[in-house]
Amino acid sequence: MPLDPDLPIRHVTSTKVVAVRGSELEVRDDLVVGEEPLEIRAAGPRQDPVQVAVTMRTPGHEEELALGFLTSEGLLAGNEVVGVQYGDPGVMAEPDDSVLVRLARRFDPSLVAKRNFIATASCGICGKASIDDVAIRCEPLPKNLPVVSRKVITSMPDELRAAQAAFERTGGLHAAGLFNTDGTLVAIREDVGRHNALDKLIGSRVRVRELPLWDRLLMVSGRVSFEIVQKAAVAGVPIICAVSAPSDLAVRLADRLGVTLIGFLRGDGFNVYSHDGRIDLRDLMAAR
Repeated sequence: MPLDPDLPIRHVTSTKVVAVRGSELEVRDDLVVGEEPLEIRAAGPRQDPVQVAVTMRTPGHEEELALGFLTSEGLLAGNEVVGVQYGDPGVMAEPDDSVLVRLARRFDPSLVAKRNFIATASCGICGKASIDDVAIRCEPLPKNLPVVSRKVITSMPDELRAAQAAFERTGGLHAAGLFNTDGTLVAIREDVGRHNALDKLIGSRVRVRELPLWDRLLMVSGRVSFEIVQKAAVAGVPIICAVSAPSDLAVRLADRLGVTLIGFLRGDGFNVYSHDGRIDLRDLMAAR
């Protein structure tokens, strides 16, 4: 399996494996997904950079990951991005392992401390602090959003999988895909971390100034945690679909924010956990 020249550098790498298949053994080359740390920093005019986070990610789309992370975690607080810088190549062997987001106004370091506190609170008994915090940061969804057909929903997993270039070669990546309400794929991002894949996707829309994503659908390749709903809701996504299960906190957050949450989307079946009115189920309801 040759490396794909269209994939970002270090996105996928080659390694030697001893492959055992029943009674047969083969030493061969194989492809594995890349994983490296990324430092995300932010700063306003004449301000020393503030370290926001260090996250393990699959190399590629670093600018989008940084922008998506800052947006979905509510850390821009109405600030405007004026530029993005990478690390100093004279100091770092891999300059794209560090991203500095330059802002129009001063970045408030206390926002980082607050985010970490809320993230810790989400591990508590009920997660109420987390739900309340996200609700404050989310714009209310419009009341006249379109109803999506069942056919569109069930078509999304195959469309997402067909577009997963790196997963096809490695089997080791999560994906997040953004769709129009007619089922056409708008954009897809892959990463070893499901949250990073979504942040990269959101960051790609931040770059082209498309937020809020009120007229789009999100499809993720894994399960739906609280953080997936949080990030999607802050970006304005009204419908979240996943091939696997949601957590109870994810369901409660989606219900609170008016987000339609769909899980176990496989073949012609799926479960709707919240706000089913956005999915056209009239024919099935009439047949009951």
